[in-house]
Amino acid sequence: MSPARYSERAGGPERQEPDGVDHHMRQFDRDLEELKRRLLRMAATAELMIKQAVGELVERDRSLAQDIPAMEEELNRLQLEIDEVAMTLLATQQPVAVDLRFLLVATRINTELERIGDLVINITENVDVLLQQPPLKPLIDIPLMADLAQQMVRDSLHAFVRQDILKAQLVISTDDKVDALKDQIIRELLTYMMGDPRAIERALALILIARHLERIADHATNIAEDVIYMVQGRDVRHPRLPKDKSE
Repeated sequence: MSPARYSERAGGPERQEPDGVDHHMRQFDRDLEELKRRLLRMAATAELMIKQAVGELVERDRSLAQDIPAMEEELNRLQLEIDEVAMTLLATQQPVAVDLRFLLVATRINTELERIGDLVINITENVDVLLQQPPLKPLIDIPLMADLAQQMVRDSLHAFVRQDILKAQLVISTDDKVDALKDQIIRELLTYMMGDPRAIERALALILIARHLERIADHATNIAEDVIYMVQGRDVRHPRLPKDKSE
């Protein structure tokens, strides 16, 4: 792949490519689109896993989460496929500028989505504990956290595909709402634990579920931050770090 194509994508002047190169370029573009499709499939699968795991808890119906192990296997398979395609393109096409950032970000998003799947498995393990005992309390904030986390996963991938900075920034700002809900859940459940030792096991399981949902939101936030890096080339992950005074 000639550098002319990539500088053109980055806003540079158009250049006349040698005969036969255009087909090569179109194949590269098709490979990038296929990566997007697979990442969107991963995100949709991860989102459904969250919905089913929390649905199992709210409805106290084990059948609602019976497909989650198979979906986690699909996430693992897609992760390997996406990494292989991305690494092959990096090695053989030698992309620069926007396309290089796209491929690097695609591999990072791939990892974030796979970790979300792992967190959902952790949620289901805690749900199993809760379903063996009577409900501790009405569930309000945890389903709300799950809805926000699902939306963040969805929006972060839409921001990636559409290179939408505003959507990415919305995901990042939503993370504060999820953190606040987690803190509220923990405070409430601590009162249950202090008031009745028999509530400790169930309260701890609910706290862990809230923490897992918070981590899912964190992974969606990471994706949104990667989108900003991909589009603008700036790293927003640690905005409060002090600058090197020697610079």
